[in-house]
Amino acid sequence: WPLILSLHGAGERGDDGLLQTEVGIGRAIRLHADRFPCMVVMPQCPKGVWWDKVIEDFETALAQTEKEYTIDASRVYLTGLSMGGFGTWTYGAAHPERFAALAPICGGGKPADADALARIPIWAFHGADDNTVPPSKSREMVEAVKKAGGDIKYTEFPKTGHNSWDAAYDDPATMKWLLKQRKAK
Repeated sequence: WPLILSLHGAGERGDDGLLQTEVGIGRAIRLHADRFPCMVVMPQCPKGVWWDKVIEDFETALAQTEKEYTIDASRVYLTGLSMGGFGTWTYGAAHPERFAALAPICGGGKPADADALARIPIWAFHGADDNTVPPSKSREMVEAVKKAGGDIKYTEFPKTGHNSWDAAYDDPATMKWLLKQRKAK
């Protein structure tokens, strides 16, 4: 199976194991299950914590999934929205060998990570009218990765605020593109 690691936003933090499944990719799976012929791991970040503090937890979740299911190691993907979009840029840059592609949504990262990110196909998304995380955060990363020679696409949704994840995950082209990517062997 292909495997998607999905990192939620700040509003879904907690310990109920459910909140992170109600927005973003979880919502899209409920609406369009046929577009997701893959395993999806949706860990939940504790309240008051950012993804960079619980990397070990989601790595454990990935390892457990890979142990229990037949996962295609050349088709492991990372996506996330808002706080999870930041996590996608950061964790993807720290472990470019791990993922076949990234799909960060309304996040941002460090342009200094562009050389590492340029090794992975990326499709970034943002709302043009986002007042929570300015679209300049994604634009800056896209330009840095392009400058580093990366394979990157960028979609900025007009008349869309912070919730650009519904538009990104509802577009059938998003999952079709993501699941087509493969890591070089």
